[in-house]
Amino acid sequence: MLKLNVRTKRSPADVVKKTLEFFGPGGYGLKVTKQSDNCISFEGGGGDITVTACADNKGASVDIETQGWENQVREFARKIK
Repeated sequence: MLKLNVRTKRSPADVVKKTLEFFGPGGYGLKVTKQSDNCISFEGGGGDITVTACADNKGASVDIETQGWENQVREFARKIK
């Protein structure tokens, strides 16, 4: 299991959009199990991912938790910084 916290200048809605593009049907093809304006969860490939973005005055604080997708989550975290 991996837990990360990333700071970004993106809005929470944009973080969710980018997460969907990266891990969803057009990316790694994971199944979306939950989605809102600031949170999205996936499962598939023997693991799961949850991304939650909270707005602040400089963009968003993004919490990412995964089981089985550690390398891909690290790559994603670098891309949204």
